[in-house]
Amino acid sequence: MKLTEIERKFLVRNDGWRSCAADPHVFQQVYLSRRDQTTVRVRLIDGTSALLTIKFRSVGFTKQEYEYEIPVDEAIDLLTKTGHVLEKTRYHVLHDGRNWYVDVFGGPYKGLTLAEVEMASEEDCPSLPQWLGREVTGKKRYSNRAMAAALRIPPPTQGHAAAADISR
Repeated sequence: MKLTEIERKFLVRNDGWRSCAADPHVFQQVYLSRRDQTTVRVRLIDGTSALLTIKFRSVGFTKQEYEYEIPVDEAIDLLTKTGHVLEKTRYHVLHDGRNWYVDVFGGPYKGLTLAEVEMASEEDCPSLPQWLGREVTGKKRYSNRAMAAALRIPPPTQGHAAAADISR
């Protein structure tokens, strides 16, 4: 399925989002291609479904995306052969009528929590929840693709404050 993705990304400063969190899903994902303008990702969701996603960067925050279901056993095979598996739990959080996605990372990124909001256009101005920290939209360091490739950021010392320290 062809989609257009326009999103902004933020660090999360505290657990204020948890009271509105719903529908958690555990993601394990790898990136099969890491070109500057193109990304190919395999995502295993809760160990029960899997997606192959191809993203092409367009202008600004906009990406063209193609997403297809693939067999779980093939996704697991790709995860184990590729290495650099990024692990996170994604929560849906409703704020002012808009869906936010809060990703709580595991593995080497334990302690890092990011929030994303998808927008209808780049001019869209969503209401920002108080639990958000600094905006990191467009910062490569916080792209899932870059984190999966690197997996070298030192583990945070504690909680959300430590996640803010990795930007230095």
